[in-house]
Amino acid sequence: MKRCVWLLLFPLLAQADEIGSQYRERAETGDRRAQYYLADTYYSSGDDQHARYWAEKAAENGEPDAAALLAQMMMKTNLPGARKLAEQATLAGSANGEIILAHTLVNTLAGKTDYPYALSLLEKAAKKTDSDAAVDAQMLLGLIYANGGEVREDDAKATEYFKRSSMLSRSGYAEYWAGEMFLTGENGFIQPNKQKALSWFNVSCLEGNDSGCEALDALSGE
Repeated sequence: MKRCVWLLLFPLLAQADEIGSQYRERAETGDRRAQYYLADTYYSSGDDQHARYWAEKAAENGEPDAAALLAQMMMKTNLPGARKLAEQATLAGSANGEIILAHTLVNTLAGKTDYPYALSLLEKAAKKTDSDAAVDAQMLLGLIYANGGEVREDDAKATEYFKRSSMLSRSGYAEYWAGEMFLTGENGFIQPNKQKALSWFNVSCLEGNDSGCEALDALSGE
């Protein structure tokens, strides 16, 4: 069914004006950290075009987390390029860059894998519990151990890391994310696995995560 796009135009523009408004003024004056926060806000809202624009500006101004964000966006289309950019962000001191780099190091499409280095990067980032990077580091550590492959599959370790991550974010969220990853898969890293998806959705649901319960019900009914 065709939608009348112009009817939605003004509400969308109004919403766009609100996104990142707390960072915009400083970003426009050249504050590289504000530019990064604005880019990250756009990226979280699903607006890749504006996210890339501000991330590129911040990266040009020397913001390492902006380079890490660009690497994260590049993972969708160019994994070798994402690894190279994540390496640069990591060398510049970005904890987010370390996580993106670790992610590319366990994906065969990004180049030669290096699980020991990936694990060391993630374990270091996971210890910085006052940083948002610790949430993502523990999630990815959990996923690596839940998946197995070049490391021995270890559901006990996976459960431990997922719980640590969820404690820093939202109850059951890491387990829900793991379920989604096993449901859809990731070329070069995760093979789709319905049983693993069901298992982690179930754990998420038991932890009280509504999204986990909904995903569990939908997948169980297929």
